[in-house]
Amino acid sequence: MSILSFDHFSSLDDAQCEERIVTAKATLGKRLVILGHHYQREEVFKHADFSGDSLKLSRQASLSEAEYIIFCGVHFMAEVADILSRPEQTAILPDLVAGCSMADMADLPKVERAWRELSEVMEADKQITPITYINSAANLKAFCGRHGGVVCTSSNAQKVLEWAFSQRQKVLFFPDQHLGRNTGYKMGIPLEEMVVWDFDKLHGGLSEEELKRAKIILWDGFCSVHQQFMPEHIDQFRATYPEGKVVSHPEAPFDVCQKSDEVGSTEYIIKTVKASPIGSRWLIGTEVNLVNRLAKESEAEGKFVHYMAPVVCMCSTMYRIDPQHLLWVLENLVAGNVVNQIKVLPEEAEQAHLALEQMLIVST
Repeated sequence: MSILSFDHFSSLDDAQCEERIVTAKATLGKRLVILGHHYQREEVFKHADFSGDSLKLSRQASLSEAEYIIFCGVHFMAEVADILSRPEQTAILPDLVAGCSMADMADLPKVERAWRELSEVMEADKQITPITYINSAANLKAFCGRHGGVVCTSSNAQKVLEWAFSQRQKVLFFPDQHLGRNTGYKMGIPLEEMVVWDFDKLHGGLSEEELKRAKIILWDGFCSVHQQFMPEHIDQFRATYPEGKVVSHPEAPFDVCQKSDEVGSTEYIIKTVKASPIGSRWLIGTEVNLVNRLAKESEAEGKFVHYMAPVVCMCSTMYRIDPQHLLWVLENLVAGNVVNQIKVLPEEAEQAHLALEQMLIVST
């Protein structure tokens, strides 16, 4: 059957979409699994069979009976789902424009150039372990696989860094500088031994002496959502609610994490709030959809949850996944059509898998 055009779906309202999404899911049954990232908008998130962080979701999907994996997240997440899935499974991203601004800050040509320039100063392959945050393109995960490196998540970054330092003296950490800095400092690495590589400048804008002194070379990348949080937001909260607690994601800036009571991944944030006593009040520094969902759940438990920033900045690329796109891919599957398949090239997938497997070995 010919592919159903998205034009027929774009004008549908959310209520119409919801009814048809439920019907399409029922028709596909166990052939389908829908993954919903924590940052996903509620009208899409409600249809997820599994919810969580990107790696957890991809692993769950690979163990399922599903033939089709629809990832309601962003591009790199669907790539990981494809890499970790079985050959007979198909990974799908409802909107191919759903990317990640942080992941886009480190592309393969820039990283390969950085590696060449580092090799002019030291023996990079003998002295530096490349680590890419899972929020990166598949070809950067493959780069790490080729160079004896590894992938990390916000949950296992410390274990991964500890392993990396057991292999070589230094680390090149990309694309998120904040996760690298916050984790390194927690491990006792002084700030002066962590330098920022400006990918628009020769040798990252760093001197040979700075590079040789550094233990962690941080890529000049960040998450636009977490970058908005500031120490004064925490000060204002504490002035109003002295008994309140603050928990932030490690993608937040260093000064914010230093002022927080707790720092951890989205899964850690959820568990921390849920484990807190009745009457607890929390200021949370992470994406607003997760915070709003947690606030609603916590209210029923007699707890109070606040979003850290005064101005809402949602993950705009994740927001591109809407009920209309989800319905479009579902009804095409019902009709026997696969649209928006995410397929990583075999050689690239193999090398990326090495870096992902090393992460799983290290973090278990």
